[in-house]
Amino acid sequence: MLRRGRRGRGKENKMPRAGLSTERVVERAAQIVDEHGLESLSLSRLAADLGVAPPSLYKHVGGLGDLAERVSVRAISDLADALAASVMGRAGREALEALARAYRSFAHAHPGLYPLTQMPAAGEGSLHSDQAQRTVDIVAASLAGYRIPDERIVDAVRIIRAALHGFADIEVHGGFAMDAPIDVSFAMLVDSLDVALAALGGQQVDAAYQ
Repeated sequence: MLRRGRRGRGKENKMPRAGLSTERVVERAAQIVDEHGLESLSLSRLAADLGVAPPSLYKHVGGLGDLAERVSVRAISDLADALAASVMGRAGREALEALARAYRSFAHAHPGLYPLTQMPAAGEGSLHSDQAQRTVDIVAASLAGYRIPDERIVDAVRIIRAALHGFADIEVHGGFAMDAPIDVSFAMLVDSLDVALAALGGQQVDAAYQ
């Protein structure tokens, strides 16, 4: 007489994938967000992608909100890395141009992650605020060649962020539909920033083009 194999009660047993770590969980979540947007991220989808049961994720993250926060930190960190690499060994207008190109390129290369770089910090001392401050510090350091007074550095960083984010966000969403070269407009934006930063540093406007 043959014995029937024992069957589960309608549930698939998922064994945790060997080597699963918090870093791997956040990495895969970031990939999902970058490809499909933050609204597509769920614990069930992430668990299926990683080959684990959803409850297993709670060993690494506190829930969907915590996961989204970690992905946001990852996005800001990646942007900061790109900006830091772009301005290394450069100063003045050369640094500004490199920074602007890197910022624009990041927005295009990571359409899902980029919006997360604009989320407000969760609070002082958080990983999010630490990475946001790191980004500010990188931009501020890249402006050394303009000799901007310390009390005006915040103004300069805000001007750069507003200009680059505004341009990149509109461009990524297809807002520049008029029949004119977008690269030319971007170059003019950088020219305008250069003049503004030179003025903040007390330089003659014409000197920015010498």
